[in-house]
Amino acid sequence: MTSCFFTIPTPNTSSSISEFNLSRPHLAFSPRLSSFSSFTAKSISFHQRVTISPVFSTGGSDNNNGGDGGGGDGDNNNGDGDGGEDRDRNRSEAMMLLLESGTELESLPKDLAAAVESGRIPGSVIARFLELQRSAVMRWLMQFAGFRERLLADDLFLAKLAMECGVGIFTKTAAEYERRRENFFNELEVVFADVVMAIIADFMLVYLPAPTVSLRPPLALTAGGISKFFHNCPDNAFQIAISGTSYSLLQRLGAIARNGAKLFAVGTTSSLVGTAVTNAFIKAKGAVDKTSEGEVETVPIVSTSVAYGVYMAVSANLRYQVVAGVIEQRFLEPMLHQHKLALSAMCFAVRTGNTFLGSLLWVDYARLIGIQKSH
Repeated sequence: MTSCFFTIPTPNTSSSISEFNLSRPHLAFSPRLSSFSSFTAKSISFHQRVTISPVFSTGGSDNNNGGDGGGGDGDNNNGDGDGGEDRDRNRSEAMMLLLESGTELESLPKDLAAAVESGRIPGSVIARFLELQRSAVMRWLMQFAGFRERLLADDLFLAKLAMECGVGIFTKTAAEYERRRENFFNELEVVFADVVMAIIADFMLVYLPAPTVSLRPPLALTAGGISKFFHNCPDNAFQIAISGTSYSLLQRLGAIARNGAKLFAVGTTSSLVGTAVTNAFIKAKGAVDKTSEGEVETVPIVSTSVAYGVYMAVSANLRYQVVAGVIEQRFLEPMLHQHKLALSAMCFAVRTGNTFLGSLLWVDYARLIGIQKSH
């Protein structure tokens, strides 16, 4: 496990955080930070090394997969005892970093500020947030909760999204040209519709299974048991639990089911629109040019759309969860953490290979169930 250390200089080694705030009036009179000062003044003094836990811890909190980790109480913690100590440490780390950077707790997004106050995120998440804030693009994206949770978990998330959509545009356009050849430019409207729907599907395949730093507040006590269960499931079934958090095996299986349901809806809808547009163009062309009528068969809309939805929910869902949560987060990231260019190149290679594999699996699956004919 990697840790980073920082020392806070002061001329008086017995100074407390409350005294330190006097030199920063904008922090000293912040009610939330002042209350934290009284909380930590007894246990933290300056010239003391403070260890900042990594965003994702590979030990401890992730080893409860067979038990009740994450609990059914709607809080995804380890319960009392160790969980309380983890939260106290997380809160101390995060608040110290905010003090050092001169950032007020009230200036953070509400969900992030609530997570800091409750001790649900370690200091390394705040460090990454402050680093991402330096970029205007990242600062804009961090306004959206979904992007915020994913960028805090993986600073290369945006690059992976661009990789996947870029590869998708190229491969889908190439496939459309291969299928249409001399009619490619004559059927440009259909090609455009197919490519757009493929990009939407690729976006969701990266977005939904991506590991996240969960900032969602606990559900109300009146919420149903099923809602609470899926609320506490991780976004990626294989992601490493954040420091102070754990997931049970059942919750990880729930993540596969929840993402599968979402991807079924995405796949069915995108295929429904794409297939309907294609069939409409084929019929319109046949009505205008009688000689071309019957040359190209229309595609069955409902059966093809449902079949593609099932394919997205099962094959694509599992493959992308493994790519993001196992290959990238558990293997490539620890090995190449200090070499971002090499890490990006490896992620690109893995995702390109996964896209190619997915294309092969779809053709075999479509022929197996009879919605595509083998020539």
